[in-house]
Amino acid sequence: MLTGNLLHPEILEALGGSGHGGKILIADGNYPFSTRANPAARRVYLNFTPGKLNAVEVLEVLAGSIPIEAADVMTPDDGSEPSIFAEFRRVLPGLELKKTGRFPFYDLARDPDCCLVIATGEQRIYANILLTIGVVPPPK
Repeated sequence: MLTGNLLHPEILEALGGSGHGGKILIADGNYPFSTRANPAARRVYLNFTPGKLNAVEVLEVLAGSIPIEAADVMTPDDGSEPSIFAEFRRVLPGLELKKTGRFPFYDLARDPDCCLVIATGEQRIYANILLTIGVVPPPK
């Protein structure tokens, strides 16, 4: 029996097969999952209904389960910052959000290192975040 907060078997399997430098896309409900992500990435659909589960809820569980060394976010063409970025920063304190335009973000998500795509029921726009898995340090 697992005692951590991450219990989803497909996500656990994908994370177990990934490693340092692997990327995880947490995507909002508008993201084109089938065409704008690495075709070989495992896809997990948590978008059961609009608003459930949202991107921040998924990020909170992942941040408590894996080391994260980088985070890329999709930004609007007008340069404005979506309000969800403040929530991403709260969950990832001290980690800079790398801002990327929509189409360059899609290119990042197509990278062969993107091993997991998580579709959420997030309704806010530009609520996409691409996480890079960090290193688990050896015990001291």
